Amino acid sequence: MSAAQKVTMKLADIKKLKVAELRSKLQEAGLECKGLKAELVGRLWSSLDQQQPAHTPGQDDDTTVVANNIQAVASSSFLLPQQTTRKCSDSTTQTDGEGGSQSPLADCEQLPVGQGEAGAERSELEDRGRAFYEFKEEIRYKRAKAPRAPLERDETQQEVEDVVKLDSYDSHLHFDISQDGVCGQPLFWDRFPLLWSGCRLTHGVSQGRVSFEARLERTLLSNNMVDGLESSESYGMRVGWSLSQTSLLLGEEALSFAYDAGARKVTSGQEEDYGETFSEGDIIGCYASFSTNGSVQLSFHKNGRFMGVAFSLEASELRGRALFPHVLCKNCAVRFLLGPTAPAWYCSPPGFTPLAALPAGLRLRSTLGPNSRAQSEVVLMVGLPAAGKSHWAKARVRQHPEKHYRLLSTEELLACMMGRGARERQLQQAAQCLTELIQRAANTPGNYILDQCTILFSAQRYKLQLFADFSHRLVVVVFPSAAEWKRRLWEHQQVWGRIPEIALLKLQVSCSLPEQHSHLLDELQYVELPQEAAGALLQEYKDQARRLLPPVAKAEKKKKYLQKKRPHPHGPLQPHWSGSNGWYDTRPYTQQPWSHQPTCWNTVYHDQAMYCNSGYW
Repeated sequence: MSAAQKVTMKLADIKKLKVAELRSKLQEAGLECKGLKAELVGRLWSSLDQQQPAHTPGQDDDTTVVANNIQAVASSSFLLPQQTTRKCSDSTTQTDGEGGSQSPLADCEQLPVGQGEAGAERSELEDRGRAFYEFKEEIRYKRAKAPRAPLERDETQQEVEDVVKLDSYDSHLHFDISQDGVCGQPLFWDRFPLLWSGCRLTHGVSQGRVSFEARLERTLLSNNMVDGLESSESYGMRVGWSLSQTSLLLGEEALSFAYDAGARKVTSGQEEDYGETFSEGDIIGCYASFSTNGSVQLSFHKNGRFMGVAFSLEASELRGRALFPHVLCKNCAVRFLLGPTAPAWYCSPPGFTPLAALPAGLRLRSTLGPNSRAQSEVVLMVGLPAAGKSHWAKARVRQHPEKHYRLLSTEELLACMMGRGARERQLQQAAQCLTELIQRAANTPGNYILDQCTILFSAQRYKLQLFADFSHRLVVVVFPSAAEWKRRLWEHQQVWGRIPEIALLKLQVSCSLPEQHSHLLDELQYVELPQEAAGALLQEYKDQARRLLPPVAKAEKKKKYLQKKRPHPHGPLQPHWSGSNGWYDTRPYTQQPWSHQPTCWNTVYHDQAMYCNSGYW
């Protein structure tokens, strides 16, 4: 690529390139060539933009044209004051300043002078936030057909309380458990390789000297593994102990203790060097030694070798609460030895008893979940981005620990990625995975909170139809005042990235507040503004957003192709007599219907002898 091509190439031209061409150009420039197409485009454009010469007066440069009225929409009051230079002056995109509450997008401000179309496109490409990908997934419901009826399953079987196994109710929804309850692995390891999945066992202990063994059964490697990660980071496993009230991300909270495959011990999100690395086929023994005064020592073995005491807890920390065996894995399968009479893989230290072999009275059963969808509950959150849905959902989980809600949200899935991989790819995979999990939740008994915007009526209807068999369907609408939403949105964008303003305007235009429908939902709550005030404010948002949105260019209607009659190669045909019917026809004899051929062709053969005898032939 010549220097002139590098200078004149625009972002629109880069977007038209294929992935192979993008990687070739990145290799020529000496840049990283791995990742999705959006990442490759942004990387190449950033490189070319840095190589462009400074603009001089009189020079024709499309990338330094001052933003037009569409770009005035692309910047809003959510930008910091020092980032803007002047207010919008184009009357076609300004909002009315009189009457009613102002939308958070009403005080529209223009981009800094000198930032042109290419800069705006680059900003839209490189700075997409969480809400952008959620909205992109939600639009799919517009074209979705009515959901199929839930799968018929035998939900009458009761849980056997005294059998130790992996707890399907106390696990991530994206953790797949075998039918016998001793094996597990991430469900979406091939499509979403960044995702960690965790699960606890059904029983815990609070006294004695107890152990269990877990084996890293196999690694699940695929062609879609995370680009740029070393082979040692393509899979991961943590095993240890935790309280039932803590997060399923083992080691990321207090009172959650893990031995990591990378030769580390982890608790409260803090990692320290410990033991040895372990990989496929290795067996980890986990040991908890409770003293009579309530203190606990946690230690680990690898293939029968003692790795040392990893954690020591005082009685005041646990306060008599039980510790449950816990595993967290990424792109690998794990197997537990849970047979009460099965021989140990490696001999335990003297005095320790396997958890599965303990008497039932010394084991504590975790909370039992609903046995059927008819006993389950779903809470559907509705609201614009940063309205406060996640805050309300987390408070609901804390206020009702007995219901053991599973919170399905993009934020929770991003946490399960443990900060690995490019942010853009994390957001994209989290939004796509959430759509899959909602489908899975509809067929799995349990209590769920769906924390998404869900502002499209088609999305609300589709999700409520998915959970038609659930006993209680609650819809919660979080709609704050304009000033409060503006403040929350600014704080949200500092953490999750800027939401493209065009997408935000489209969200407001498309937003639909649910109403009470007995066939779709059982209960409707408005937790901030009441329904009437929320509807009136939403209408103001819609009116102002329609004025701010750039006009949509209508596609020209294609003229119907008129079939022209091809001329005959020997000129126009003369009409001729078509037989006994007396019709004139311009077609030759060979193209006429059989009924229109001359009558002499239909004459019987023996009657034609007269023509030979009379001298005609």
